[in-house]
Amino acid sequence: MKKLPILLVLALVTGAQAQTLEDAVAAYQKGELETAAQQFAALAEAGDAKAQYNLAVLYEKGEGVAQDSDKALAWYQKAAEAGNVNAQYNLGLAYETGEGVAQDYGKARAYYEKAAAQGDADAQCALGLMYKMGLGVERGDAEACRLFRLAADQGNALAQLNLGAMYGEGRGVEQDHREACRWYRRAADQGDTDTQQRLGSMYESGKGVEKNIPMARHWYGLAASQGDARAQGALRSMRPKSGRSPRAPPNRPPLCPLPRQCRPWPRGRSRPVSWTRRSSSS
Repeated sequence: MKKLPILLVLALVTGAQAQTLEDAVAAYQKGELETAAQQFAALAEAGDAKAQYNLAVLYEKGEGVAQDSDKALAWYQKAAEAGNVNAQYNLGLAYETGEGVAQDYGKARAYYEKAAAQGDADAQCALGLMYKMGLGVERGDAEACRLFRLAADQGNALAQLNLGAMYGEGRGVEQDHREACRWYRRAADQGDTDTQQRLGSMYESGKGVEKNIPMARHWYGLAASQGDARAQGALRSMRPKSGRSPRAPPNRPPLCPLPRQCRPWPRGRSRPVSWTRRSSSS
């Protein structure tokens, strides 16, 4: 994921406001947090949505101002109402998780929908997960797949993983292990450990791809190197048999694969609350 500093979208602000916002960003970059906070606050009070979002972030992180979750929430709401997609996503995430606010799936869905309508891949993926799990909305696998695809086409690795899983399970789409493998590969190439482990399993079993043990070891190895216990266990189970008795030497426990961990369906990844925004890249 790339990050697009607010500095790069100043062309949308005019006249003296642009200079002030640019100064505030420059002050933040130089570590002059109190100055940045004051300048963002002046613009925020004047109704600038980007400054409102930035000020919310500063209050949430306690940078340049005393940390204040209530003020952060209030400024996020003002920015979201003005159409700021980052504020909309962050509020959706807050209401979904109940972080700093009372958990409310209905409000989470509403904010995600606003951000998703602006093409935000993270919001599209998060909304897809809500449809997949029936959180705040009637469960709908077909709609979940549609949203996952919108985000996946923008390079969102979590959406690619989820879309691959939907193809693998035949939920909302016709079951197609080859298509599942294709989407897993796109996410795995971005370093996603879940999909690297799943690809290893597919190459080991020959599901959706031609069985290929070296490729299975390759993908398991990538996931294992990032700490995935399932991949580590799979690699141990693939070790060549030595021909000796399977009994372990005295005083040493027998080697065995770690048990597979039950992992929940991947949830929406939190966009780091910062004064920069993430944009997807293929």
